[in-house]
Amino acid sequence: MGSTSDKVNGPANEIAGKARQAAGKAIDNQKEQTKGAVQEGKGKAQVAKGEAKEAVKKIVDKA
Repeated sequence: MGSTSDKVNGPANEIAGKARQAAGKAIDNQKEQTKGAVQEGKGKAQVAKGEAKEAVKKIVDKA
């Protein structure tokens, strides 16, 4: 995956994870809340990965 797709998919996963957590809380389902937290974390990691890829690419392009 490229940096752009990581930076686009990351926030989508964060939003979906937050929604899943809220749904889990609403129905008092700890398992869904946990899955939502994991999905949100995955999204944050994707964003960071995309930013890191972009930073490395900028450094390589300057060389």
